[in-house]
Amino acid sequence: MTVTPSRKLRRRWLDALLPEVAFDGWTEAAAARAASQAGLGEGERALAAPRGVIDLIDGFFEDAGEAAKADLAAQDLSAMRVPDKVKAGVLAWLKALEPHREAVRRAVSRGMVPWNAGPALQRGWAVADLIWDAAGDTAEDYNRYSKRGLLTAVLPPIVLYWLDNPSEEDLDEYIARRLAQVSGAGRTAGKILGPLLDAIGSKGPNSKKAPGARS
Repeated sequence: MTVTPSRKLRRRWLDALLPEVAFDGWTEAAAARAASQAGLGEGERALAAPRGVIDLIDGFFEDAGEAAKADLAAQDLSAMRVPDKVKAGVLAWLKALEPHREAVRRAVSRGMVPWNAGPALQRGWAVADLIWDAAGDTAEDYNRYSKRGLLTAVLPPIVLYWLDNPSEEDLDEYIARRLAQVSGAGRTAGKILGPLLDAIGSKGPNSKKAPGARS
């Protein structure tokens, strides 16, 4: 993947900021100090993170996502069942976050306030998307969105559980249990939404008749 100049600057900024975040949180003051330590001028700061701390948090999670993606690409997931592939994706993402657990904790607390709900949701969706892509999901219909939506919804409790430093065995079991719960919800939603969306599509102005169907 090509690394843009803005992303290079953002990573430089994050390298200086992450040690600060563990103590001071994702604050504008901590970000300003880190930018000075990294030798970033005003123009470089604007290029790296136009929205300030929100963009830095996004960059932090984007980097973890790229690390998780590389980890999963190096694994042989072909013999796994789909639920195990998804669980492997979640674990790879948490592994990428592990070196900066306290920064994650601080991001979670900041993400709970209403004005950061949108960016937090977008970050969760991006993680769910990369996990399902790594699991080999190629669905293009409502299944694609329901799978990612359900996984996005279950990621916050998984992260909160992980932040309490559970054992590997307990974490594995917890993730498997939560994924099983949303899998059941997904099957139920599919039974309801599938026929409904198909019916809506068949009545739409641009719908196509099935081969052999009569006018």
